[in-house]
Amino acid sequence: MIYVDTGVLVALHLNEPRSADVARWYGACADKLVSAMGCVTEFASALGIKQRTGQITKSDANSAWQRFERLRANDLQLLPVEPSTFHQAATLTLDSDTALRAGDSLHLAVALGGKAKSIATLDEVLAKNAKGLKLRLAIRQRFKTDML
Repeated sequence: MIYVDTGVLVALHLNEPRSADVARWYGACADKLVSAMGCVTEFASALGIKQRTGQITKSDANSAWQRFERLRANDLQLLPVEPSTFHQAATLTLDSDTALRAGDSLHLAVALGGKAKSIATLDEVLAKNAKGLKLRLAIRQRFKTDML
């Protein structure tokens, strides 16, 4: 089972710097894909931000949303976020050495609670922390630093 971070979902549905890498990974992936219920709101938020900043049109956003909804219905199981998961995420974020933001710590806590073996992320900090928590990285990473 692979936990999918919202950034990967955005790159899969819009033209982003790593979209080709994500499309290749998704096309070859045979594993069960999961994410947190909150990824739906995060995905919509990303579309809204990109519209407001002129990166995409309303038509682009609507098309991406429709493709995301199809993926969500057919290939992506959404996991509930339990109260204890929020507490675990808070604990991860509280440790300043992780450099995790709230949303990323919640993704990690849901992945761990859902018993994911791997995580698909394009975020360097999230990837570093996932590896530290024994989650494999599903997408080959190309970060500026050599920390991974």
